Amino acid sequence: MRRLRSRTTGPRAPIALAIPALLAIAFLLLPLLGVLARTSWHDLGTHLTRPETTGALKLSLIVSAWALGLSVVLGVPLAWLLARVDFPGKAFVRSLVLLPMVLPPTVGGVALLLAFGRRGLLGPWLEDTFGLTLPFHTSGAVLAATFVAMPFLVISLEGALGGLRPRYEETAASLGASPVRVFFTVTLPMVAPGLAAGAALTWARALGEFGATITFAGNLPGTTQTLPLQVYLLLQDDAEAATSVSLLLLAIAMVVLVALRGRWTGTPNTAAARPGTTADDPGPGQARDARPAAGEPSGPDGGDSTGESWPLHAAVTGFDRLTLDADAGTTIAVVGPNGAGKTTLLRALLGLTPRAHAELRLGDTDVTALPPHRRGVAWVPQDGALFPHMNALANTAYGLRAHGVPRAEARDSAQRWLDRLGVGHLAHRRPAEISGGQAQRVALARALAARPRLLLLDEPLAALDQTTRAQVRHTLRRHLDGFGGVCLIVTHDPVEAVALADRVLVLEDGRALQDAPPAEVTRHPRSPWVARMLGRNAWPGTATADGLRLAGGGTLIAADPVPPGTDSLAIIAPEAVAVHRDRPTGSPRNVWPGTVREITTSGSRLRVLITSDEAPDLVAEITPQAVTELRLAEGADVWTSVKATEATVVAL
Repeated sequence: MRRLRSRTTGPRAPIALAIPALLAIAFLLLPLLGVLARTSWHDLGTHLTRPETTGALKLSLIVSAWALGLSVVLGVPLAWLLARVDFPGKAFVRSLVLLPMVLPPTVGGVALLLAFGRRGLLGPWLEDTFGLTLPFHTSGAVLAATFVAMPFLVISLEGALGGLRPRYEETAASLGASPVRVFFTVTLPMVAPGLAAGAALTWARALGEFGATITFAGNLPGTTQTLPLQVYLLLQDDAEAATSVSLLLLAIAMVVLVALRGRWTGTPNTAAARPGTTADDPGPGQARDARPAAGEPSGPDGGDSTGESWPLHAAVTGFDRLTLDADAGTTIAVVGPNGAGKTTLLRALLGLTPRAHAELRLGDTDVTALPPHRRGVAWVPQDGALFPHMNALANTAYGLRAHGVPRAEARDSAQRWLDRLGVGHLAHRRPAEISGGQAQRVALARALAARPRLLLLDEPLAALDQTTRAQVRHTLRRHLDGFGGVCLIVTHDPVEAVALADRVLVLEDGRALQDAPPAEVTRHPRSPWVARMLGRNAWPGTATADGLRLAGGGTLIAADPVPPGTDSLAIIAPEAVAVHRDRPTGSPRNVWPGTVREITTSGSRLRVLITSDEAPDLVAEITPQAVTELRLAEGADVWTSVKATEATVVAL
């Protein structure tokens, strides 16, 4: 099929689609051209400066401004409700919002008259109680304009809120910010483009409202006769003047649409600030008193500065089912495969998920019934969730300000924490202006600065390079040594678990498989996933008198078997696996033929993956010199052997 040529490198439009599209453009453009062609340009100034026209324009601006104000006051909470809360009848409410957009304006005017007119549902009560008469009054014109225009704001803002990840708001709550403060300092700034787009469309629609206004409020000069109604009257007596006023309304509408540049639904404000700009203190919102109320976790003045300690007791039910007890100052590494329930555990402790519920006690305080912002539990999600409209300093000070710490003191403390983590020089940069690793350190500083009773870190060092990770790990370890609460760290890094944690909690399918010191988990992992994370070979099976009957077939001889019939796991270190080109002779009691499938580098040694029909996949770790001497390559036939004393069997 022939296609239209395009100057761009994008797809070319087929003629079968291009012709109807061009006709649609012409159909939309011709009426506008008609207005421009029929405008009496030499009389334009005279037509637009007539007293009746300027009066109608002034009234239109007043009505549209009031309509915009009412739409913001009523529509913003409604958009948030539709985007964030599930409730019965939500689909019906959304249909009500959309109804004025598809309803004929005159029908809307009739509906308003039957609701707020002198004989309507509420009209007599409003008149008798407040002396308020809406029909044929300027307030009636405002009500009509609001009715038809508010849906534009609600729909635009709901789309923007739907694109905003709740993680930002959840993180703010974990830092101690109340829902109202979160809404004004995090939610609204991040959806500002959607709010601006909706407000512009709402104002433009209110300015051009005609049908509902004339039906409900009438057409009274100086009272309800707005500019569109003036056009309607001028058409009967002076068509040229009507065309001039129509051109004015057309110009206003086009200016609004061009300014929006197609951003009908808006997007969360995640763009970087202009160079040289900085984010100041969060702004509106109710700051809590720094002194905690009875039964409420202490704020940023707690922790090691007061000598308080907060041991942890948590009984988690739901998808995760476990009981967790830890003394103050304990750091617990939470490990397990994807879907094991690690993040669910953290969110249950925060009170943010219906999948699991945690009865949580921190110190002597039962915080189970408290909302997230009053629990004293700080959270660092995987991506950090830095607020994009604030710079690093304001981000770090956010939790302190939420707890009522004076602005100067909060910023000084925040700067010290940024300096400790090596990002103090980035204090006045926004998240989009720093690297992912730097952003992760800022997020960590923000959580530590809030001095919570319980600290939850979801892979806090994952975005850092190896050198920076070691430095931040050292700083974090130093802080945790003096931390008066408990810290849970979700990680997939065995070095991180061993270096930071006092205990390792192994989860699988929401249950705790193992909760022990790192050395014990390293020596005797009870999970195949953990064993492989630690670089070991892990073979599940059933214990026999002399070893293990493997789940996939075959047997393994072990020097210290567990009671026969027990579900067990065999752990074999890669360096304990010997590789031969010919069948070995001598002491090894476990010998299998196999084929080399992959050779990878692991530090100064090489890891060789070997598959076999007689045993599960086996990883051997040998020197590069041995690989050369054995002439190993992918596809080579080999023999592997493991001494019985090198195989550890652990009962599951």
